[in-house]
Amino acid sequence: MNITLQSDFVLPAEWYPQSGIMLTWPHPETDWKPYLHQITETYIQLSKAITDYEHLIIVTPYVDDTRKLLQKHLDEKNLERIRFFNIDSNDTWARDHGPITLVSQGKRKGYYIRNHMLDFNFNGWGEKFAYQKDNAINLKLYYEGAFNAALENHTDFTLEGGAIESDGQGTIFTTTFCMMAPHRNQPLTQEDISSRLQILFHAPRIVWLNHGKLIGDDTDGHIDTIVRIAPNDTLLYMGFDDPSDPHYEDFKELEKELKALKTLDGYPYRLLRLSAPDPIYDDGDRLPATYANFVILNGAVIVPTYNQPEKDEAAMKTIGKAFPDYKIIGIDSQTVVRQHGSLHCLTMQIPKDVLATKDSIEKSDFWV
Repeated sequence: MNITLQSDFVLPAEWYPQSGIMLTWPHPETDWKPYLHQITETYIQLSKAITDYEHLIIVTPYVDDTRKLLQKHLDEKNLERIRFFNIDSNDTWARDHGPITLVSQGKRKGYYIRNHMLDFNFNGWGEKFAYQKDNAINLKLYYEGAFNAALENHTDFTLEGGAIESDGQGTIFTTTFCMMAPHRNQPLTQEDISSRLQILFHAPRIVWLNHGKLIGDDTDGHIDTIVRIAPNDTLLYMGFDDPSDPHYEDFKELEKELKALKTLDGYPYRLLRLSAPDPIYDDGDRLPATYANFVILNGAVIVPTYNQPEKDEAAMKTIGKAFPDYKIIGIDSQTVVRQHGSLHCLTMQIPKDVLATKDSIEKSDFWV
């Protein structure tokens, strides 16, 4: 196990300044093939929203086609913020196969300590789906010069980015039903995994949640579908209004767990409840539609919507309370949820100074 020992490394909160976002683009060899046109439209909207605020890296085996497509839909200013990487993929869930990055503000002998890109084992959420190409993406990006960061190899440990949430101050949130699910890290116990997470992320506290699993969630219950951390010790969490809904009681128990939690300083969290969208089905199967799967950018939050105007608007308003100085942008996610995910699942943020953009390469302030 490769362990970084410097105590000032931290897994930043998602609202920490970003240098960019990573997308793994859909193509005909992915499960998106039956509705490739519709999901591509969603990706175009995502690309526009992201590049209005920061840089974007796109992983795709069809670089020329993807570039030509975006040239038809994006302004030159937005296009200049995109860097393409010709890398094949099994699927598109960058949140789970993308790099998880530790940052450090420390200096030693006149230069910055390098940020660290952590590469974990990704095995298709417990070997449910093909994953070998996705699992190789981070190493290929690293050797193609995508990052101003040192590589940490942790591929002896299975971890998806959607399984953890960090407040950037030493607390990591996760769920028992995901982290203890079969074909992840057996025979490790919950105590073993807590210790591993504390070492990996230099985190004094791991919070395990035991309730709130969405029907249809292939990930076994990622935290980013049910509870999200926001500034000022705020937690946004999903809730269900209909007592006859099979989720209702479990999510009431989740709410009780959150109300009982305290910050590291001993204070209760500010809780903001997101009322779940009305049930959405595909061929009779319930889909894990959620508003908690939003994407935080530098100055904006992208919120999944489901063509349910009242509920969509209410969710965006609630998220706006947690991010009052951010623009709230809704993007229709009815196609995304057909593959049992949403917008946060499609993206991975790259913290400030970590993404090797054209500007950072030509005019780097990484070393001083």
